[in-house]
Amino acid sequence: MLIKSVNIRKKDGLWDIAIQNGKIKKIERNIDPIEGEEIIDGGGGLVIPPYVDSHTHLDYVGTYGDPIYNSTGTLFEGIDIWNERKKDISFEDVKSRASKVLKWNIANGTQYVRTHVNTDEPGLTSLKAMLEVKEQFAPFIDVQIVAFPQHGILNFKNGLELIEEALVMGADAIGAIPHFEDTREDAVDSIKEIFKLAEKYGVLVDVHCDETDDDQSRGIEVVAAQASRYDMGKLVTASHTTAMASYNNAYAFKLFGLLKRANINFVANPLINIHLQGRYDTYPKRRGITRVKELLEAGLNVSFGNDDIMDPFYPLGVGNMLEVLHMGVHVCHLTGYQELVDSFDLVTTNGAKTLNIMDRYGIEVGKPGNLIILPAQNEYEALRKQVKPSYSIRNGKIIAKVESPNPVIYRGNEAEEIDFLMEASSLKASNLTQA
Repeated sequence: MLIKSVNIRKKDGLWDIAIQNGKIKKIERNIDPIEGEEIIDGGGGLVIPPYVDSHTHLDYVGTYGDPIYNSTGTLFEGIDIWNERKKDISFEDVKSRASKVLKWNIANGTQYVRTHVNTDEPGLTSLKAMLEVKEQFAPFIDVQIVAFPQHGILNFKNGLELIEEALVMGADAIGAIPHFEDTREDAVDSIKEIFKLAEKYGVLVDVHCDETDDDQSRGIEVVAAQASRYDMGKLVTASHTTAMASYNNAYAFKLFGLLKRANINFVANPLINIHLQGRYDTYPKRRGITRVKELLEAGLNVSFGNDDIMDPFYPLGVGNMLEVLHMGVHVCHLTGYQELVDSFDLVTTNGAKTLNIMDRYGIEVGKPGNLIILPAQNEYEALRKQVKPSYSIRNGKIIAKVESPNPVIYRGNEAEEIDFLMEASSLKASNLTQA
């Protein structure tokens, strides 16, 4: 395959990309095609590596309103509703819903997903289903599975045994939810136990950490300390950490010293946490998202995830990482021009670092021929227009293609094509100041 005339993130000018035997062979200007080679005219579009969804729950998707709607919009009502819904869980139920949403992901340009899968079900039904889905979708999308104890480890009967069983079955990572344990002591112990298991089985760690507005919820310090002691920093992720937005600055200053030493990953979920958090506030209402800007400035790795799609925790979603990014740049105040450009790292490269797949990710010679082509000249334009990928390519083969013609309006007998995503050609980076 030869891709002609494309912009590439962080490279000036137009380039050609040659993919042979599933890998990127050349990135040069004006590559001559090989006889019989498939040629794609990139038309000056933007090539980026595929989107990475660093945090989602594919066993929950598509259950919004079943058995009831979440009327308070709180995390804890969502957990209660899921506790009822899981009574009807079945292998085919999970497989069908997860497969449908993975197809949405693929169409929207995502080729890497980390999904948390519940381990608090008899027979680990959801995990069995997701392991099969992972295998079936492997030609199109990488699915990384986290064994996740939704109702806690120490306050749920056999919680620790079930999560270890999930690792034996083939889960790629181990999780925890310390803020849902009964006591601070149990929360600390649950984190220590999963690090023991992570070392035993050689798996990654991803903790649902401090997903609350409680400024006294401080599981993150325990996660970071354990990561440092086990020398696992790059293999460890703290997801959500929304309580960090409520910490006093004196404590946060001390905490950041520990976080930098531990060098762990962070995942924020802008759509879900702006929806779930602040529900117990009057005014002012908290924004419900961790200190993304400050974490980035400290040199720590941060990525974004969908988290939930049409389930008891969140009513909306179509599996589109640009939708996640659009919300994220607003609530995290990342709307300076250069911040908008750099924000694409949050749904691409930073996510690959979180999933620990950088050895096979990126637009580089020798890496797999996995990429998407966006109908935009640069990141700013792609984010503003919320464009769909023109092409999603995996191992040098087209796996998805989107054609989005402009709408036409009618005024009497006159028809007019409307390009409401017109070029913002008058905007130049040099004329814009960073907020």
